[in-house]
Amino acid sequence: MRSPEQAIALLRGRWQRHAGDWLDGSGDWPLRVVLAVPDEQEASAHWAVFEAWRNTWKDWRGAGEVSWAERRWPLLGRQAVPEVLSLPDADGLAELLGETARWQRARTRFDAWVQRWPVLAAGLCRQHALLAELDDTEFTRFGDMLAWLQTHPASNLFARQLPVAGLDSKWLESRTGLLGDWLRTLGELPREGEFWQVSGLRREPERLRVRVLDPVLRACVGGLGDIYAPFEELAALELPVRHVFIVENKQTGLAFGDVPAAVVLMARGYAVDRLRELPWLQAAQTVHYWGDLDTHGLAILGRLRGYLPHVQSMLMDQATLLDHRTLWVIEPQPHRADAIEHLNAAEQALYRDLRGDRWGVRVRLEQERIGWDVAWTRITSALAG
Repeated sequence: MRSPEQAIALLRGRWQRHAGDWLDGSGDWPLRVVLAVPDEQEASAHWAVFEAWRNTWKDWRGAGEVSWAERRWPLLGRQAVPEVLSLPDADGLAELLGETARWQRARTRFDAWVQRWPVLAAGLCRQHALLAELDDTEFTRFGDMLAWLQTHPASNLFARQLPVAGLDSKWLESRTGLLGDWLRTLGELPREGEFWQVSGLRREPERLRVRVLDPVLRACVGGLGDIYAPFEELAALELPVRHVFIVENKQTGLAFGDVPAAVVLMARGYAVDRLRELPWLQAAQTVHYWGDLDTHGLAILGRLRGYLPHVQSMLMDQATLLDHRTLWVIEPQPHRADAIEHLNAAEQALYRDLRGDRWGVRVRLEQERIGWDVAWTRITSALAG
């Protein structure tokens, strides 16, 4: 026996799953909920419960229509029972669930946008919550932004320069996924294109932090020793660099002392690919990479070595790991690959042992946990070598 509360809970689940599908007027209506009429044996055994259930449906005042049927039972005789609750359309279901205001808002916005941009219909059907919940100012800004980007596909402007009321860079950056999807649909563009490409907007230049460790090299850049600049500008520098260190931790990079003909690059993670754009890095005699001693650190090393074959790892070996056993932490999510390209035999073995939990579950030695006296000794030894 399905009570009104149970029927409403069931319908609410259907609403949450399918409300978006109904925005365009589709759906199989009326929507029916079978009320699970008991058989005579069950009704007889629990007559008071049966009567109470039947009376709740007799008193039904909600949206939709309850269909009744007659059962002819040998012992209980003719009994009228509620069989089905039917909802005529999505408007009726919204009324029953207390969703009328949100539903009407979503429908109005859906209809307006589909009239303007018919090809967005399928995508908007997946955005019922967005259409229902956004305040008017936010929704208007979405529409204005989409319209402007559609008519100016190659503006090469920063967000700050766009004539869209209320727009700011933080708002845009948190909504590039949706806007990008809509722009790809409108322009029939590949789904994998990133937002900045499909929008034609100019993004903030990607920057790299570099410390120049040699007074002679600092003189080449006006005495600057700590530079945070776009890649394009760093690539244009004429730096006679012989030694390059690449580290993951900013504090580690800041701790480096003076080193002849050397620079240190900081905190790139998996985005090391862009380092290939620096001619003076490519021309350096030695390149040392020092990352966290875990599966991802070794994966980044392999990625970097893919286009800098002579890069050497530093403090990323089994001996360093085991010497710092008391400083280990847990790696949150180890790398999934069975092996990493471009690692040497010892590095590959270390990767397999870490991934296979040879010394413990998800062992990790973070770069900054290694004492600086130990690290600096290894750095200077690497240069001497």
